[in-house]
Amino acid sequence: MDTPNAFGLSELWAQADLIIRSVAILLVGMSVVSWYLILSKGLRLLSTRRHGDAVEQFWHAASLDEGLRLLSTRAADTPCERLAQQAAAAHTHYTRHTAGTTLGGTLDTGEFVTRALRRSIADATARLESGLTVLASIGSTAPFVGLFGTVWGIYHALTSISLSGMASIDKVAGPVGEALIMTAFGLFVAIPAVLAYNGFNRANRVELSELDGFAHDLHAYFTTGSRIAVAAPATQARSAAKPVRPISEVA
Repeated sequence: MDTPNAFGLSELWAQADLIIRSVAILLVGMSVVSWYLILSKGLRLLSTRRHGDAVEQFWHAASLDEGLRLLSTRAADTPCERLAQQAAAAHTHYTRHTAGTTLGGTLDTGEFVTRALRRSIADATARLESGLTVLASIGSTAPFVGLFGTVWGIYHALTSISLSGMASIDKVAGPVGEALIMTAFGLFVAIPAVLAYNGFNRANRVELSELDGFAHDLHAYFTTGSRIAVAAPATQARSAAKPVRPISEVA
C-alpha cells in the first residue's frame, strides 16, 4: 500500500542529493523572479492601455496648462505624461533664457525641445526594457539548468545500478524520476519567460512608436504653435514612401 507514495514529490526530495536539491531551488528562484516580472510588467501595460485616450484629450484641452493637468490626472507617471511635462519645461526654460548667456541659450527652440524629447524617450525606453534581459536570460538558461538536473539524475541512477549490481526498478525509479521532474520543471520555468519576453517586446515597440508620434506632435506645437494636422488619405499615400525620422534620432 505504501508503494504508490514511495516516489511522490516528498519522497523524491527526501532521497535527492545536494546537487538535485540545488538545481530545484535555483529553478524555483528563477520561476519566482520570472513571474514577478511578468505580473508587474503586465499590470503596468494594462494601466498604460487604460490611459490610451489621455493623449487625445490633451490635444482637445483649452490650454497647455489644462492639458498638462489633464495628463497628470488621467495618466499620471506614464511615459506620455513625462514626455509632455519635460517638453513644456524645456520650452519654458528656453523662453526665459534667450539671451545666449548659457550654453543652452545658444540653441534654437526646435533643437532645445528636441533634446528634451530625446532624453525623455531614452528614459522611457530604459524603463520599458528594464527586466526584459532577466526574462530572456531565464527563458534561455532554465531548460539547460533542468537538463543538468536530468543528466545528474541519470548519473545517479547509473551509480545506484553499479553499486547494487542489478538493474532493478526500485534502484533506478527514484533517480530517473528526479531526472524527469528536473526536465519538466526547467520547461515550466522557461516557457512563460520566453512567451512574456516576446509579448512585452512587441508591446514596447507599439508603445514607443505611439510615444514617438506624440513627441513629433509636441515638437511641432512648441516650435510652430500648432499640432501637425492629420493629412488627407491621398496625402498620406504620397507621404508613405517618405518615412519620418523618429524624434529620438533627430540631431
